[in-house]
Amino acid sequence: MFITGLLLGADSSPHLGAPWQLLAYQGGTLFGAALDGARDCGFDQLVVTLGSASEQVRDRVDLDGVRVVESPHADTGSASIVPALDAVDRRADGIVVLPGDQPGITSAAVWSLVAEVATSIGVCRYDDGESYPCWFSRELFGELRELRTDDDLWNPINDGTHPVTKVDAIGNMPPRATTWSSYHQLLSGPSVVEDLPLDTHPMPLPTRSRLRRRSNY
Repeated sequence: MFITGLLLGADSSPHLGAPWQLLAYQGGTLFGAALDGARDCGFDQLVVTLGSASEQVRDRVDLDGVRVVESPHADTGSASIVPALDAVDRRADGIVVLPGDQPGITSAAVWSLVAEVATSIGVCRYDDGESYPCWFSRELFGELRELRTDDDLWNPINDGTHPVTKVDAIGNMPPRATTWSSYHQLLSGPSVVEDLPLDTHPMPLPTRSRLRRRSNY
């Protein structure tokens, strides 16, 4: 099969004062780490979406070898997945969707999903619930084009209109940096931290750029 990976990084963080994509993580940036993980999966094609923070992300994150899709209206809730579908290679049998703030997703989880999925939709089932990565076959692309937001991606998974393959993944769901506690967990492991939205706290940023080359083909 020909598989396209789709890494979502277009939504904004208007109250942070700087993009969430550039949160400090393992000596680099959060989005850079998620992108490195996506690269490790060895997709036949890798597409990333960027929004209003595109220029800042390009300055700090190596985008070499990926197809970048600009989705400036994602800040107002529009689905960046919709324009990204136009960039998906015509040979692709489907897409594996990954969020840019969940760098703990492993290539093993991705390829277990791809290998075991037997329906047009697939999702990983961790010990504590269902989460990314998700699989959507090409026959679902028309329906995905009707999404209003990227979060609406879960509607066809949960509404019962399509059969869904749930593929077991090892351990708990990799944390996402959607709250202060989940970001802290990414940095130092589980701890007791008040679970407030990330944008209520100062945001640490990398002290130096990781930029090597740019690509926006």
